[in-house]
Amino acid sequence: MALVAALGSAAAPAHAETYNGPYVGVTAGYDRSEIAGRIEARPITDAVSRDALVLGGYAGYNVKATDRIVVGAEAGFSATIDDRTSATSAGRSLTVDPRYSFDLSARAGYLVTPKALVYVRGGYANNRVRTTLATTGGPTTLSSNLDGWQVGGGLEYAITDHISARAEYRFSDLGSRGGKFDRHQTLVGVSYNF
Repeated sequence: MALVAALGSAAAPAHAETYNGPYVGVTAGYDRSEIAGRIEARPITDAVSRDALVLGGYAGYNVKATDRIVVGAEAGFSATIDDRTSATSAGRSLTVDPRYSFDLSARAGYLVTPKALVYVRGGYANNRVRTTLATTGGPTTLSSNLDGWQVGGGLEYAITDHISARAEYRFSDLGSRGGKFDRHQTLVGVSYNF
């Protein structure tokens, strides 16, 4: 009888842990880009900023290091909607058009309750940008990748064993060569935890 009970418990599916294993998700929110100094090799006369809607997806892996500590890694991809910024460069009109971005980051969090995870993140960020400068011979366009770093933090809550929701803030510094290109994002997301 004990053998049958042991076999039955071994055959039963294991209880899923929301914050232990792989996950995928979608995200949406608010993006504010701030540009000053220069964008790539083109100097900008005045600082400019632009607010836009951001949409994206992500995938990652969590490990419960202890009953309360969760660590992991995450990769994300996003694009903003209607985010072209107009500026002035050497007296000429310059359009900055961020195309899409991706990031790779590490996460570390603390389970305040078995369902609520407070976390911080940090890692690498990349943004594909197209700049168009108005010239007398016609517009000159340059596409480039801006590399930088990203930090952030948020709260994730397990709605079920497999579904969780999150709210977070991220800051990305993509400036280089004396220029400033900062992104501030306030995001909400829904994850499916395998």
